[in-house]
Amino acid sequence: MAKYILQRIIYMFITLFIIATVSFFLMKLLPGSPFAMEGKLSEEQLELMKARYGLDQPIPVQYFNYITNVAQGDLGVSFQFDNREVSTLIMKKLGPSLQLGALALGFGMVVGMLLGIAAAIKHNTFIDYGSTFLAVIGKSIPSFVFAGMLQYYIAVKLGWLPAAFWEGPRYMILPTIALAMFPIATAARFMRTEMLEVLGSDFITTARAKGLNSVLVTFKHGLRNAVIPLITVVGPLAVALMTGNLVIENIFAIPGLGEQFVKSITTNDYPMIMGTTLFFSFLFIFIVLVVDILYGIIDPRIRLAGGKD
Repeated sequence: MAKYILQRIIYMFITLFIIATVSFFLMKLLPGSPFAMEGKLSEEQLELMKARYGLDQPIPVQYFNYITNVAQGDLGVSFQFDNREVSTLIMKKLGPSLQLGALALGFGMVVGMLLGIAAAIKHNTFIDYGSTFLAVIGKSIPSFVFAGMLQYYIAVKLGWLPAAFWEGPRYMILPTIALAMFPIATAARFMRTEMLEVLGSDFITTARAKGLNSVLVTFKHGLRNAVIPLITVVGPLAVALMTGNLVIENIFAIPGLGEQFVKSITTNDYPMIMGTTLFFSFLFIFIVLVVDILYGIIDPRIRLAGGKD
């Protein structure tokens, strides 16, 4: 296990290096300039601005300086957000994004698992068909469509909840529901499929033949085995929710990392774009590593590296 984790950490840093390299050169292909006032600046002033941020140097030199700084934990300073450090801006805006993502993931997984279990237990009934239909809808319709519908009908038409902003628990309900539709659909589909397979296996039949309580058989023996494949999608799903916040945060005017990332794209704020991209990439790789480890812990039969711990 220790050797496997060490290998994965090495791969993680190699992957981050590749992402940083690709992000850097993609930024150089963007049209325009990071200086919003460039139309009002003279040629001399524009050259001074480029020299201030090192953009007057050859691209290989800029790349070497950027990679060196990143290796030291320095993501640079933002061109647009008051010349503040990118890492500081990310940490400042991360709170609302993490809170929204965690709420959506937790709510979505709990509801989705319950729907999947109910569908498997009540196979080929109205509950099963309803759960399957909801899963198809949740997978097919983007979260921003749900967001618009919730804002229009729940907030505007009925006036039950606020339509935007992030100022208290009531403001969290609509964006959480909108963002949770995809994990609800994913969890319900996976749980239904796995529970049907597990409940039809020989060891479940044997447990029932011994006279064990049906609820105990379903949740203690069946759920433990059915939840393992679901864990493999939780990690990527968690990061997907973080990146999904990019749209939801703008729709609901939530002052999170997604809103800041969109603004940095519209203003060609290279350090902010590359720093946020690296941060999301690190989250994704790290969470996948954690999920792989948990996968082996939950099912002791699984060995992560060559059949050895």
